[in-house]
Amino acid sequence: MSGFTVAIVGRPNVGKSTLFNRLLEERKAIVDDMSGVTRDRQYGVTDWNGKSFNVVDTGGFVPESEDVFEREIKKQVLIAVEEASAIIFMTDTATGITNLDQSMADVLRRSTKPVFLVVNKVDNSDRLLEATEFYSMGFEHIFFISAMTGSGTGELLDAIAALIKDDDATPVDSTLPKFAIIGQPNVGKSSLLNALVGKERTIVSDIAGTTRDTIHTHYKLFKKEFVLIDTAGIRRKAKVHEDLEFYSVIRAVKALDEADVCLLMLDAGKGIAAQDLNIFSMAVKKGKGIVVLVNKWDLVDKETNTAIAYERELKKRFAPFSDLPILFISAKDKTRIFKSIETALEVYENRQRKIQTSALNDVMLKAVEAYHAPVVRGNSVKIKYVAQLPTQVPSFAFFTNYPDDIKQPYRNYLENQLRQHFNFKGVPLRIYFRKK
Repeated sequence: MSGFTVAIVGRPNVGKSTLFNRLLEERKAIVDDMSGVTRDRQYGVTDWNGKSFNVVDTGGFVPESEDVFEREIKKQVLIAVEEASAIIFMTDTATGITNLDQSMADVLRRSTKPVFLVVNKVDNSDRLLEATEFYSMGFEHIFFISAMTGSGTGELLDAIAALIKDDDATPVDSTLPKFAIIGQPNVGKSSLLNALVGKERTIVSDIAGTTRDTIHTHYKLFKKEFVLIDTAGIRRKAKVHEDLEFYSVIRAVKALDEADVCLLMLDAGKGIAAQDLNIFSMAVKKGKGIVVLVNKWDLVDKETNTAIAYERELKKRFAPFSDLPILFISAKDKTRIFKSIETALEVYENRQRKIQTSALNDVMLKAVEAYHAPVVRGNSVKIKYVAQLPTQVPSFAFFTNYPDDIKQPYRNYLENQLRQHFNFKGVPLRIYFRKK
């Protein structure tokens, strides 16, 4: 999985969210004509030509006044330029080149990162003619697209994919488990790191972070050894403030790429936010192990069953992937923090787990016998053989006569059976159906 990140920048209403949805093939961002609709940072993973990369949609802002507005946007563009591997600079042929586009172009021209100038809303030949004025902005890579219909987006994706080298996912030290502490600002990521690392500086040798400002701490204590990737290492620069969230998002996305297991921290008092679910589903998509840590549990009023009820509620939000370890901790009081590391190491083991083919077939063919896949066009679906694939994420191939006709409910049934008989707690599973 590459750690290549593309940020989409541009003034409001040029169609950034529409393009974002198009690249991810899902309606994730709210698309509306009112400027400033994208308040929550949007991010996801997309695949093209066998290459995967992260996409971040930077929002437009609601202007208080024109100059504040420009300052806000510039701030985001600067962060994107600093943090992303490549930039999609979006403009709109319907309005032509505006002052805001010009000032953004000035910032981007000074950057050493690849910039793709994308002219949106080019959906007929008249518009294409009008769009030629954008050549005057002096960018080497220019694409005329319609984010709405998707025309022209293939060429753009080709150009991005061409930049991604296969070794973009260089591991820090591939032999040690790598755990990323991720979550919203202020959930206690730094407190957890400090509580774990403590004052015994002997355990720590800082490995220079491969991504700027994610801190890699080599941890060696109590016969345990691993690398902690802390995304809380955000230097509060003057220009960050309300963009802290944007920073932490890009950081979390990068840390996810490097990690084997993510420790997703939640604030017990605040519960789970849309942003957390976003990070969670991204970790699942990338096939990372996941441990959920509910921090500040010491501050919650306890009644009987509080933890059980809380856990049940969380699993409902994380569904369908709910085979997750959930721990209630207090980083401040050091409650259960070592348990969280032990759990992360267990999840790491689960992610490495290889099942013997004979054992796999014994169990899974019985499960298939007990509950057959639904009949297809009057023919019965037969699954004859199961094999685990040699991949990083536990993946299983079921060999069958109708691979394309097996629906999601049956896939879920097989996954549940795998989880029931073999320990894959905290690890996303991949299931494939192949022609036998």
